[in-house]
Amino acid sequence: MDHRQPLDGRATGFMLLLCLLWSAQQIVLKATAEDFSPVLQIAVRSGIAAALVGLLMAWRGERLDVSGGVWQPGAAAGALFALEYLLVGEGLRHTSAAHMIVFLYTAPVFAALGLHMKLPSERLAPLQWAGIALAFAGIALAFLGRDASMPGDWRRMLWGDALGLLAGMAWGATTVVIRTTKVAALPATQTLLYQLLGAFVLLLPAALLTGHTTFRPTPAVLTGLAFQAVVVSFASFLLWFWLLRHYLASRLGVFSFLTPVFGVLLGAWLLAEPIEPGFLLGALLVLAGVVLVSGHGWISSLRAGRAGPDGTARSRS
Repeated sequence: MDHRQPLDGRATGFMLLLCLLWSAQQIVLKATAEDFSPVLQIAVRSGIAAALVGLLMAWRGERLDVSGGVWQPGAAAGALFALEYLLVGEGLRHTSAAHMIVFLYTAPVFAALGLHMKLPSERLAPLQWAGIALAFAGIALAFLGRDASMPGDWRRMLWGDALGLLAGMAWGATTVVIRTTKVAALPATQTLLYQLLGAFVLLLPAALLTGHTTFRPTPAVLTGLAFQAVVVSFASFLLWFWLLRHYLASRLGVFSFLTPVFGVLLGAWLLAEPIEPGFLLGALLVLAGVVLVSGHGWISSLRAGRAGPDGTARSRS
């Protein structure tokens, strides 16, 4: 019997906090990029977070499952996670944090398409197809509705935006791998550890080989690294997994649209990033589409006036 409950005030407060934390990590990466190369920064934070997760597992007496049929998809999930953040790190060199976070959070759309093809139980409903169409219309508008008079090199930003969209696809592919293989049966800490190890092992040499090795240990850099590794990649995930154990995932997933909203607002406030009207309208369409795709179960239950079926949701460091 599923004892998970609908959201209450405590869960809502925790989700608002988590969305704020997850949006802030892109801001920190962008703000410290001149002193700490983003790809190298992601590799180091992933290594620190992996060590913390490993210590937690050791304290619990838990070991990473590397048996046949598990480690292969686990490694694939780790490689896709690394690819996602390689694209994020490179993309942030060309586009704004606000643009990056909006395109990155198209992931639920790509995950839904992949799961639709792989799992009969994940067939998309008409409302979800409408959400996907709305999201793709928003993506097109965000790319094409640019104001040439806005400051900055729009061609360079377009390339960064494209990398952000590819990162969203990689995140969606990671979700499909996790949901459709034996990794789905692993404890959440092991799934997270596979991803963090993949990012550390693959991104560290990638940063070295591409020359993205800038590291000046300023107070802002060290504080930002501690925030990302300890607060975002470790502590926030422990809270997220606790919420998933106690509350309906479909209700939690509806909050995912707030992360890019917070990201755009923080980018404008802390980094003085301009908000283009065309991009803003496109972003709103994307977020509306994501809500329809991710929150279908919750929306259907509201329409039916009864509790809807549980769904799945995913968050990110």
